[in-house]
Amino acid sequence: MVNFRLGIFILCSFLVLVSGSSKKLQTLPFDEGYSQLFGHDNLMVLEDGKSVHISLDERTGAGFVSQDLYLHGYFSASIKLPADYTAGVVVAFYMSNGDMFEKSHDEIDFEFLGNIRAKNWRIQTNIYGNGSTNVGREERYGLWFDPSEDFHQYTILWTESQIIFYVDNIPIREIKRTKAMGGDFPSKPMSLYATIWDGSSWATNGGKYKVNYKYAPYVAKFSDFVLHGCAVDPIELSPKCDTAPKSAFVPTGISPDQRRKMESFRKKYLQYSYCYDRTRYNVPLSECVIDPKEADRLQGFDPVTFGGVQRHHSKRRRQRQSRREDASSE
Repeated sequence: MVNFRLGIFILCSFLVLVSGSSKKLQTLPFDEGYSQLFGHDNLMVLEDGKSVHISLDERTGAGFVSQDLYLHGYFSASIKLPADYTAGVVVAFYMSNGDMFEKSHDEIDFEFLGNIRAKNWRIQTNIYGNGSTNVGREERYGLWFDPSEDFHQYTILWTESQIIFYVDNIPIREIKRTKAMGGDFPSKPMSLYATIWDGSSWATNGGKYKVNYKYAPYVAKFSDFVLHGCAVDPIELSPKCDTAPKSAFVPTGISPDQRRKMESFRKKYLQYSYCYDRTRYNVPLSECVIDPKEADRLQGFDPVTFGGVQRHHSKRRRQRQSRREDASSE
């Protein structure tokens, strides 16, 4: 009954918020904002030009990447995940500059982790800054809906001082920049990526359940693309924020009402937080606020194994190197 009431509460909150924020921001046709990254015919742009399907089969996964780099902004897409048996499948919607800064890259991740039949997908969020991949800040959550039944909106808000992850306009995680974090907070221009790939070694119960290709192709569907940020020149790496469009519909933080909704979500659906992982961190990281009751509750979930976003940045790296060489020869 408690689960049902919370689901109704969050659903009603979404219906109230549906007219706000990104719903009033301009959505882009796929070809105006993104380019294919890999996967050949495993990426299909629909006839309307505003939706795209990426799929995983025995041959390959697929992915796409924004045509511009951004320094801060509001980035969103509506996503419908594959159904049925999806163990080992990873769908990622994330920001990264690993193609430009191999040893000091930044990253902001939404990762969707598949599951065995009759068990729902889980969401993982994480950030890296300045190549701090040895200091993971992962969190995992359940959801109040089945993300394979319909499209749902997933959003990253990235500013100089904070990062907020949203699901259907409800904030589920807030990361505030602190002095103690130092370079661990993402601070360099990044591109936006979406990929689907085989994460059998870690994604579902630490690799216990793997991708079964008799259920392939696994198809993730994307639409309602929002790329509202400060574009950066890919050669000079200088921001063009003075020409970036302004919008009253981009949130600047979390309101008191939204904070109550976020706290309600986290109490019910948070399944793992790095702040309580004593195997990885004997001493919690500086930004962690420890709640003993939350620590006890999280002990009841399965042990967590981490992999990471499968990166296909070499193509982008070659393209940008070519641009720099062309510019220097002019």
